[in-house]
Amino acid sequence: MTGITVRRALARDARSMAELHARRIDEGFLPTLGTAFLARLYGRVVRTRTAAAFVAVDAEGTTVGFAAACADLGSLYRRFAVRDGAIAALQAAPRIARSWRRVLETMRYPQHADGLPPAEILAVAVGERAAGRGVGRALVDACVRDLARSGVTGVKVTAGSHNGAARALYEGCGFHEATRVHVHDGVESSVYVRDCVARGPAPLLHSVELGR
Repeated sequence: MTGITVRRALARDARSMAELHARRIDEGFLPTLGTAFLARLYGRVVRTRTAAAFVAVDAEGTTVGFAAACADLGSLYRRFAVRDGAIAALQAAPRIARSWRRVLETMRYPQHADGLPPAEILAVAVGERAAGRGVGRALVDACVRDLARSGVTGVKVTAGSHNGAARALYEGCGFHEATRVHVHDGVESSVYVRDCVARGPAPLLHSVELGR
C-alpha cells in the first residue's frame, strides 16, 4: 500500500495542478489555453479566500491529484480577469484569438446557472498512477468540507454528459444530476448538485491509502 497525503494547496502547487489539468482533463475549453494560463488561474484560486484547493501528494512529494472549488464562480472569474487577465491573455494570446467565442461562452456560463448553488467544483484531476484508488473522492470531499466550514450550503459541478468516469466520481461523492446545459454550442454537460454539511473542523492534511 502506498500512502498519499491530501493537503491544502499552496501557491507553489499551482504549476503541478496546471500540468495535471492539461494532461488529465481533455474536455472543456480551459485545457486548450495552455499550462501557463492554467497555472496563473490556479494561483489565483489558491490565493482567493472564498475558494478551496487541495492536492494529493505521494511519499516522494509528487503531486498525484488535485481538486479546486470556489464559493462563487462568477466572482472568481471577475477577480481573475481584474488581477491576472492582462498577463494571462498574453500567455494564451494565440489560442484565445483562435477561440474567442469559446472564451466568451466560458465566462458567461455562471449566468446560466439560475436556481443552482453559486459554489462550484472547478476541476478534479488524478494522475494515471493514482487513478481508481479513491484519491479523487478524498479531494472532492476535502473541498466540500472546506466550503461548508465557510458557510456554503450547496455546491454544483459540471461534467460532460458523455464522461462516465467523471459522473461516477461525483455520484459516488453524493452529487445528483440537477439539470443539463450547453456551455459550448453542441456540447451537452450535466450539472450535479449536493448539499454542503459541516461536520466539525477538517484537518488541513490527512492520509488515505491507495489500493494495490
